[in-house]
Amino acid sequence: MNLIGFEGRQFQERAEDSTPGYVPKSPSDVESWEDHIRQEIELDTKIPDTERSALVLARRGQGMFRQRVSLIEHACRITKVERAEHLTASHCKPWRDSSNDERLDGENGLLLTPTIDHLFDRGFISFDNDGTLMISPVAHQLSLQRMGVPVDRAMNVGKFSSGQKKYLDFHRDFVFLKAQL
Repeated sequence: MNLIGFEGRQFQERAEDSTPGYVPKSPSDVESWEDHIRQEIELDTKIPDTERSALVLARRGQGMFRQRVSLIEHACRITKVERAEHLTASHCKPWRDSSNDERLDGENGLLLTPTIDHLFDRGFISFDNDGTLMISPVAHQLSLQRMGVPVDRAMNVGKFSSGQKKYLDFHRDFVFLKAQL
């Protein structure tokens, strides 16, 4: 659309605004879409105030969601960092794709260091149900290695609960970057 110019961008914006369930692709589109969902939650009077606040905080990996993830996870699966101040509660099924219940479900999360969270959130890494670390074929190997991800050997990060496996299935199917033919 950018090649077409102004008219193409206008057409795309109108299509996105009128398409229910529109899923944005670029990081800035994702942020805009999540802001839109957050605003809808904040304005929804059917959701009790405390739950509304918890849902908004869950977007940032804080509050009730983080507490619930901490009951299941105790350290970053890859770096083994255990200090809470260095860990982010990361959604396996992204916040924007989750129902309100899923947004607060502790089994929908992993505690990850910020760098590993970034890689997981953007789909450069994922995990198989048996705990095997999966590295996207489109990921830059040297960058991953510099971020503490073992690229020269297989890594198993441990077992996942059945609930975590369900959310990781979604992550592998819709977030994890696969090579395109």
